[in-house]
Amino acid sequence: MVTEGAAHATLNTPWWRDSTLYLALGLAAFTMAFGVRHWDGTERHEGMVAAIAFESLVKLVAFVAVGAFVTWGLFDGWDDLVARANQVPALAQRLRLDDAAGFAWSSWLALTVLAGLSVLLLPRQFQVMVVEAVDERHIRRAAWVFPLYLWLINLFVLPIALAGLLWFGLDSAEAEIFVLRLPQAAGAEGLLLLAFIGGLSAATGMVIVETIAVATMVCNDLVLPGWLRYGSGPRAPADLTRLILRIRRGAILVLLLLGYGYYRVAGDAYALVSIGLISFAAVAQFAPALLGGMYWRGASRDGALAGLVGGFAVWAYTLMLPSLAKSGWLPASFVTAGPWGIDWLRPEALLGLHGLDHLTHALFWSLLVNIGLYVGVSLARPPGAAETSQALLFVDALRHRAGDQPPVFWRGQASLPALQAVLARVLGAQRAHELLQEQARARGVPLAALPADAALVHWVETQLAGAVGSASARSLVASVVEEQPLRVEDVLDILRETGRLRALSQALEEKSRSLERATAELRAANERLQELDRLKDDFMSSVTHELRTPLTSIRALSEIMRDDPQMDVAQREQFLGIVVAESERLSRLVNQVLDLAKIESGHASWRDEALDLRAVVEQAARAAEPLLHERGAQLVLELPAQPLPVRADADRLQQVLMNLLSNAAKFVPAGRGQVRLCARPTRADDGTPWATVEVHDNGPGVPLAEQAVIFEKFRQGGDALERPPGTGLGLPISRRIVEHLGGRLWLRSTPGQGACFGFDLPLWPDAPPASPQPHAEENRTDEQTRPDRR
Repeated sequence: MVTEGAAHATLNTPWWRDSTLYLALGLAAFTMAFGVRHWDGTERHEGMVAAIAFESLVKLVAFVAVGAFVTWGLFDGWDDLVARANQVPALAQRLRLDDAAGFAWSSWLALTVLAGLSVLLLPRQFQVMVVEAVDERHIRRAAWVFPLYLWLINLFVLPIALAGLLWFGLDSAEAEIFVLRLPQAAGAEGLLLLAFIGGLSAATGMVIVETIAVATMVCNDLVLPGWLRYGSGPRAPADLTRLILRIRRGAILVLLLLGYGYYRVAGDAYALVSIGLISFAAVAQFAPALLGGMYWRGASRDGALAGLVGGFAVWAYTLMLPSLAKSGWLPASFVTAGPWGIDWLRPEALLGLHGLDHLTHALFWSLLVNIGLYVGVSLARPPGAAETSQALLFVDALRHRAGDQPPVFWRGQASLPALQAVLARVLGAQRAHELLQEQARARGVPLAALPADAALVHWVETQLAGAVGSASARSLVASVVEEQPLRVEDVLDILRETGRLRALSQALEEKSRSLERATAELRAANERLQELDRLKDDFMSSVTHELRTPLTSIRALSEIMRDDPQMDVAQREQFLGIVVAESERLSRLVNQVLDLAKIESGHASWRDEALDLRAVVEQAARAAEPLLHERGAQLVLELPAQPLPVRADADRLQQVLMNLLSNAAKFVPAGRGQVRLCARPTRADDGTPWATVEVHDNGPGVPLAEQAVIFEKFRQGGDALERPPGTGLGLPISRRIVEHLGGRLWLRSTPGQGACFGFDLPLWPDAPPASPQPHAEENRTDEQTRPDRR
């Protein structure tokens, strides 16, 4: 069976007959074959990540399935499970979260801290979150998927734990395999197999990723830097790729054998969960240096090393050595009485601290010593120039704008061939040449002229660090350049120079943007001038055409009357009437052209005052009644009961209304026309109060093709039933008037169903409305308010 003959039996067999050893060797071979195929430390294993994601789903499905089976299969739901647990006094006490029940708040807090730090510091977390990350945008998805996954996979932890204690007894020592033993005891062999597969896949995936990450770190930060510094000589290979692969594959084998060795040494004394927590406590020792280096400029290398050494020493003394003592490799008195019988040196009650479990006790002392040494040594020995420069880069990382290059804290001499050679040694000659070509193109110089300055040295080190780690990259670059040691004053000088260059770059960017804006404005102004010039030509052409028509009629009729003195009196009277009408048309055209020119140039006279728009509409309706009566049309007036206070020029409003009413009168069918004039209060989209005036007619409407140009100069839409002469300036003048008053003039028309011209004006509720009074205005004659065509 799955859970029979477990770790206790295998630990008693010789190591060469232990199947766990061969399983470890098999995992090592698999990891070497599929996880370290290439030398590049930044190589992404997308297939491995996909496999791990799949095994995470398998693990989640298996655990949730077991939890649901236990809760609703072995028991009648959560209420039944809790009720049965409450019947057992020891379990009932454990379910109470109060001090009287003896709830281990300190242990809960320690486990929470360890879990949070493990998410940030475990090598496999770094491998997945950083090295294997394809797109930074995936972090946004992980920000909610990861907590959701943790919630789901912990959903049935308490039900499984309670069910296991109820089923197997409170003294059961294999709580970590309740997820297997419960389905086995219930005879659910299919579920047992699923749970076993889920656990196996989770374990293998964790081991593979962890081993790859740790092997890469060991190679890049321990073995390779030491070999480059002390072991390489005249016979050192020019191509390091094979050496890097051998180191990493050897590290994988050693790491898995070390894990197997610890399993053989301490596996009988500690459960799997306890072994994992011991490793979590070890990884937590990196937290002070990591978090402090991100937020504290005063941290130093000596302080970080002192904290790490002290923290790991206390961790080993309070957790690692007791695990060996409980496995029989050290005397039991080491834990119970302390070394040499000194009670206050007992590793699980150090300095007489009692009342904490061994994990919380070790975490408290190790982190206390770690943080104390880290802060104390950093304050006693301030950071040097290199440490200050690194602290500035980390602490102020988020203060730089996107795209800004961080300052380069390096001074010395370097040559382009030497830098290219060290790149080729790690990346290969072809790849090194391509990268340097890209760098030269980015700087706008040929490759041969690429300067070997501090920026290039830093760039080369960055490229190497992506492949072999920062420590090895630093050693490789140092072997081919002559670096000058920096002082703190030099770091400050570099910062000031970088700030000056950044300010200059920002000023140049701002000037460039200003120049681009000015160029765009000049281009727009030039296009506008060209458009105005075209409009001027069109306007002059239209004006001369409109002037030529009445002048031609006047001249032709006058010459006829001059050449024929014996003309019949009735005919002469007819010709004279046409001459007078054309003269009036000519006068009206001139006046409207002048009026439009004054309005567009801003020289028109305006008399803005508080008015009741309702009274202006009534006055316009009375003035238009004769014209509508002449067409046999009916005028329908619809006005609100309350006043419509606006600020406007009464004469100009009258001019707009008369133009709209005259247009409607021309286009309604003779004898059965109807014009509806209405005014009402409305509101804009933002809730602002407005007044709307509409003139509806039952004429033929405005064709769709002409609706877009109906408000342009000299545009006359539709075919009037009786088409009196017009200028085509009435609607453009009306639009200019309404826009000056803060409103808008619009058209709504469906061909064959009449037209509706209207305008909107803002209401002035606080202004007391007054009745409109006509004003005499210079250069305005009665001709300006005569009807005009669309």
